Amino acid sequence: MADDGSTQSQTVWPLPKFHFQVSWGKDTMSFQEVSGLDMQAEEIKYRSGDSKTFSPIKMPGLKKYGNVTMKKGIFKGDNKFWEWFAKIKMNTVERVTVTISLLDEEAKPVMVWKLNNAWPTKITGTDLKAEANEVAIETIEIAHEGLEISLS
Repeated sequence: MADDGSTQSQTVWPLPKFHFQVSWGKDTMSFQEVSGLDMQAEEIKYRSGDSKTFSPIKMPGLKKYGNVTMKKGIFKGDNKFWEWFAKIKMNTVERVTVTISLLDEEAKPVMVWKLNNAWPTKITGTDLKAEANEVAIETIEIAHEGLEISLS
């Protein structure tokens, strides 16, 4: 008899990545793609002069966070990216918390990434092609000062 999947464990299949939500401040926006959710600890090499081994030891150093890139369709009258970018002045920028949630089939968050003190560092408008049959996509790159991950 075939298994209909109703009795399978929740750990059998990994989560699909196509159902997610992005929000910052009070706004929730729809995106086609989010990438760059990474962090790393820089490596510090050290060797004392009287060490018996002729190689350095490695220690964790400062944490480093990559910029996050998000892509979405362009809608008439939707200038949120450009308005946020326009707020950048000399040494000042509006920083917000950006929350990216991977959702299950009931639209409940299963994994959440929170970008602390995020601000736009680059916006790319769509390319234009007279013979294209595609949606106009704009891209925003966001710098941030920390990535928190929580699991539900």
